[in-house]
Amino acid sequence: MLKLLLFCLLLVTCWPIAIAAVLLYPLIWLLLLPFRLVGIVVGGAFELIAALFFLPARVLRAI
Repeated sequence: MLKLLLFCLLLVTCWPIAIAAVLLYPLIWLLLLPFRLVGIVVGGAFELIAALFFLPARVLRAI
């Protein structure tokens, strides 16, 4: 809701920038999408490494 109010304020004060933001937002989102996917993959890889690292301790704790 806050973002919508800020956008409306921008639209009233400086409408060319608001229209440019609306038109460029999907392009910027598409450009940043691969970086988000890489971040998800790297985070998953670190979680896997951490799980493998703590596996012996979890097995010993279960005994």
